[in-house]
Amino acid sequence: MPKQKKADVKEGAGRLGAILNGIEWLGNKLPDPAILFLIGLFVVLGASHWAAPTLPDGFEVRWSEDKARGGVDQQVATIGRVTVDDEGEPVFEPAEYRVHTAPDGRLEAHLVLVDTGEPVADHAGRPIDMAKRGWAVFAKRPVEREDPETGEITLDLVPTGDVTFSNSLISSNGWYWLLSSLEANFLGFAPLGVVLLGMLGIGPMEKVGLISALLRTALARVPDFLLTPAMIFLGIMSSLGSDAGYVVLPPLAALAYLACGRSPLAGIAAVFAGVSAGFNANLLITSLEPLMSNLSQMAAETLDADRSVAATCAWYFMAVSTFVLTFAGWATTAMFVEKRLSRKPAEEGGPDPAMIGIESSGPILKPEERKGLLWAGATFAVGLGLTVLMIFWKGSPLHGMDGPFPRWVAVIVPLMFVLTILPAMAYGIAVGVVKSTKDATKTMIDSMAAMAPIIVLAFFAGQFIAAFDESGLGRMLAFSGGEWLFERQFSAAGLIVAFILVTMVFNLFVGSMSAKYTLFAPIFVPMFMLVGIRPEITQTAYRIGDSVTNIITPLNAYLIIVLMYVQKYAPKAGLGTLIAMMLPYTVVFTIVWTIMIVLWQWLGIPLGPGDPGVPFSEAYMETQAAMP
Repeated sequence: MPKQKKADVKEGAGRLGAILNGIEWLGNKLPDPAILFLIGLFVVLGASHWAAPTLPDGFEVRWSEDKARGGVDQQVATIGRVTVDDEGEPVFEPAEYRVHTAPDGRLEAHLVLVDTGEPVADHAGRPIDMAKRGWAVFAKRPVEREDPETGEITLDLVPTGDVTFSNSLISSNGWYWLLSSLEANFLGFAPLGVVLLGMLGIGPMEKVGLISALLRTALARVPDFLLTPAMIFLGIMSSLGSDAGYVVLPPLAALAYLACGRSPLAGIAAVFAGVSAGFNANLLITSLEPLMSNLSQMAAETLDADRSVAATCAWYFMAVSTFVLTFAGWATTAMFVEKRLSRKPAEEGGPDPAMIGIESSGPILKPEERKGLLWAGATFAVGLGLTVLMIFWKGSPLHGMDGPFPRWVAVIVPLMFVLTILPAMAYGIAVGVVKSTKDATKTMIDSMAAMAPIIVLAFFAGQFIAAFDESGLGRMLAFSGGEWLFERQFSAAGLIVAFILVTMVFNLFVGSMSAKYTLFAPIFVPMFMLVGIRPEITQTAYRIGDSVTNIITPLNAYLIIVLMYVQKYAPKAGLGTLIAMMLPYTVVFTIVWTIMIVLWQWLGIPLGPGDPGVPFSEAYMETQAAMP
């Protein structure tokens, strides 16, 4: 009978492995994310031409320079009529669209000259309806209406008077815009500078060994019954050190579990769940927050030019998520993962009684590492104390407000840089890794070397985003999609759940968090704004969906590294073995995290500093009132 159970387990793993192999095969057929953005750019070019209206004779689109993101010169499109003055010189008369309601209730968009107010007419003298010459999207917003008999309040969509058409980028002017803006689009990709500056501080912490020493210290002398929550908690917090948790924590966790007479695979599973499935949670602000908030703000500005998204907008939610996921992972490990692994023999990753009480050779920390941690801790404490002092000290650089946010929130990225680079240098000097200014700069140079793929990705992503914005397709998709959602009366909570599920599926094929959100944000952020879901919620929902499937997608490069750790204790284990071990965490984390965000927003609690925290029931009118 036991043999039959064992066979059943292997058969199930085989079926699961076949499915995952299919996903891996399909995912490997996708181009690199940078090439995906290049393909997306050409799709945008073609779609912009298809959706653009046919202009009347004598009208054309011209581009002029304007200052945009980061003060970089950008090109903006203007439609107008070209005539010739008395001296034979060409004259460009700008035009604009005016929205009218036809007798049948259909909305029309008439072209009117700005200077004279003269409507453009056809050969029969009738105003030209541009809505029949291309894809026109009329902006609408919800307004409250009260039934005079029942007193029931309903929301109806009414036109705002604005209409959006696509700008064709497949034209002489369009191609010129793309070429002339190539450098500006690259430099104007806001997340690039944020990520590079963040890694200039965090990268040296890993290079000098500070992250490794902190993780090894945290694992020492943890009580057996707290071992699992400690693994998951440390895994979640390890995102501060970029990918250091993937490399340092799994082997240490396996040894800790072996010494307690437990399955080493359970330790690897618990810490991997924290590092990867809980990647977007943390008690502190990481380099992810500025990156995501920049993308969200760029997308939100397509509807509201003054809309800001703070880097701290989800801090409360993610901090609480750290503890919630720790307990959820603890329960998952005890109820599902470790119970299953405990029945396996030692050669398949089960407990090994002979290893109980084993200790790793040598001390946890060398004397110079202990000295380094003291120096780094003292440096960080002084820096943090001075930062807090400047936040509350009137007249200091960090005291007061910068627009809608406190000053310290607005400069969180530079603060992160200072509060990470200084402890890293202090540790490096103490342990002897940093002996000169050349050694100090080398740690930052090595960190930047690892950022080369991000820089390449930023170039193509910048072109895609700029073209998507210039074409007008993002705003059009947002308004038309928002109207479609509004008319079907989907609940805001239902939309959030659906968005999380969509992100989870997409994450199986495209691993890069920033690449996916760069594609998603321009469409979903403004679209959800139109139905009362603020950008902070959309961003947080995305981060949930992006995290929970990291541990089961073969496209996660670290999955193979973790599999190598697993095979040390279970030599016959394969990818299906690892996925089957991690799948319960994906299911539990998805359910718990989704319920958490829906309840959080239903109660109207702010996600973090800078988030308005409007309940779903009030979000329609609050959001629409803030729109132009």
